[in-house]
Amino acid sequence: MNLIKDNWNNSDGSLFQTYLKSLARPEKVEWTRKILNTKMPLLAIMSPEIKKISKEISKGNFMSFLDLWLWEYYENTAILGTLISKIKDFEVYRKYIVKYAELVDNWASCDVLTFNVNTKNETKFFNLAKNLIKSEKPFVRRTGIDIFFKFIEKDNFLNEIFDILNDFEAEKEYYVNMCIAWLVAECFVKRREKTLQFLKTSKLNSFAINRAIQKCRDSFRVSKEDKEMLLSFKRN
Repeated sequence: MNLIKDNWNNSDGSLFQTYLKSLARPEKVEWTRKILNTKMPLLAIMSPEIKKISKEISKGNFMSFLDLWLWEYYENTAILGTLISKIKDFEVYRKYIVKYAELVDNWASCDVLTFNVNTKNETKFFNLAKNLIKSEKPFVRRTGIDIFFKFIEKDNFLNEIFDILNDFEAEKEYYVNMCIAWLVAECFVKRREKTLQFLKTSKLNSFAINRAIQKCRDSFRVSKEDKEMLLSFKRN
């Protein structure tokens, strides 16, 4: 199928869905579902193929493809997330990512997103993240936390991130807590001293703190001495 188009219409969208189904691997569907834990229909298309499809669509008028909001299969979400990440205008990007985040139901659809943060838009991105984490939907919150990874090495934002994380003391959702754990572990690797100060007074729940410590202990970027020291922050 020709994926490079000047304009995508509904008929093209129907043909595209048929094309996607032709790439399905039925024998891998249940295995893939266990990994993604999604309720969406799955085609189990290989990731390199999804990336290839997204790249081809992006060579044309991919915005008209996005506007079809094809959302039948998990694979649609992976393609849309990849394409949304290519939008350069922040205000346009925000409109699409907010709608996208409201629809997703799994960690991979969140984590496929990338965030083109720069000095001109960093405040807008940070405020977007703060708005997303207020959502009642766990994968909207996870998307907001994903954005915070882009701010770990920015001094004027890191302290606020730690303050915000303390607000997740009562968080119950597994995939939100796991993302927080990844964030704290990455903070420790890149901002060791500030993260240690955070850990000393953190209000995060035991699950998130313990998983963050475990991720640090599993990392080749953390010294043997620090891995032992971090055990003192574990909670029962």
